[in-house]
Amino acid sequence: MEEFCTGLCSILAETGADPGLALFLSLLVGVLLVSGVPLITVILLIWIERKVAARIQDRIGPNRVGPVGLLQTIADMIKLLSKEDITPTAADRVLYNAAPLVSFASVVLLWAVIPFTPFHYGVDLEIGALYFVAIASFGTLAIMAAGWASNNKYALLGAFRVVALLVSYEVPLVFALLAPVLLAGSMSLVDIVNAQNGMWFVVLSPLAFVIFYISSQAETGRAPFDLIEAESELVAGFNIEYSGMKFGMFFAAEFLHVFTNGIIMAILFFGGWMGPLYYESPLIAFAWLGAKGGLIYFTTLWLRNTVPRLRIDQIMAFNWKFLVPLSIANLIVVSFVLKVMQELQLAPRDILSAGFGDLLPTTIILLLFNGAMILYLLGILRKRGREARRESQETRPEFAQTATVAGH
Repeated sequence: MEEFCTGLCSILAETGADPGLALFLSLLVGVLLVSGVPLITVILLIWIERKVAARIQDRIGPNRVGPVGLLQTIADMIKLLSKEDITPTAADRVLYNAAPLVSFASVVLLWAVIPFTPFHYGVDLEIGALYFVAIASFGTLAIMAAGWASNNKYALLGAFRVVALLVSYEVPLVFALLAPVLLAGSMSLVDIVNAQNGMWFVVLSPLAFVIFYISSQAETGRAPFDLIEAESELVAGFNIEYSGMKFGMFFAAEFLHVFTNGIIMAILFFGGWMGPLYYESPLIAFAWLGAKGGLIYFTTLWLRNTVPRLRIDQIMAFNWKFLVPLSIANLIVVSFVLKVMQELQLAPRDILSAGFGDLLPTTIILLLFNGAMILYLLGILRKRGREARRESQETRPEFAQTATVAGH
């Protein structure tokens, strides 16, 4: 019992409390923090997202309820709670009602392994990266369950389409995730952060970060991958039969998932809590992690309100014909170069204990290889763009002629 009794548990035990009760209370407080903080965070995130979208679109955004509209989300939540809770007669009641809870829980459970500071995290799993992939996929199951349980053909077709997108983009996401795991030599998120003490992994493998960023944007169903909300094609998608707070929980999970992905990217590629004076105070370390994750989160909002939605065939072709081969090639190149450099004693075998000077040769060589791959990819994209433009110019007269004939 004593080996598990640390932190709050040890403090309670020193005051004379029963060790079993002290352990239970410390676990209870930890669970409440891990589940309660995301619930509070999502309220603020919705306000931030609406304000950012309004500024990009030259609007004011929420500005009536509370100071600068801060209480608008509370008002919307009260409205959703007051709406009638409807369950379709022919629906599978258990799956139908469980799907919103699973969707939100799949995001909240990710916070259990996030290292906020060097000393504050829920649990340091040796398979933290694998845990992230496994738990994040629960959201896909929730969408499929919601579409199936609704007993509505529009909801089912919408769920099929969204699940095809989410499952497809999980493939390059996992391959990109393996790059920091390979560099750190561990799947523990705490070890991955500590391994970036000498150099952030975004410098060692920038291409892996770009692939992970794009894939995470698709996994959360954000523009230009927002097929979940393609109202003009799907009526309302998989959640057409949902109302009230159950409808709101799907969108709360989406908002929180986007921010959580920003935090995960900060941990995997930007050194997590590391920054100037992070060792002076846990609050400074926590602020560095929040600043990095918040900046990445802002770029996703910028992208969502700038780029138009793509067609389903374009999204799937981009994934399977471009992103998946690229993620596999990037992982092979990074692993091969790193192994060769370690054999030549140009790279440390244990990056966890390596400093900036030890990683400098590795960084330069990996950057050169990444730069060569990026230039090659830009050449391919430029060639495909020219071909698409040429095809468009060739087919334009045919469309004009067809339109003229139809007009007569």
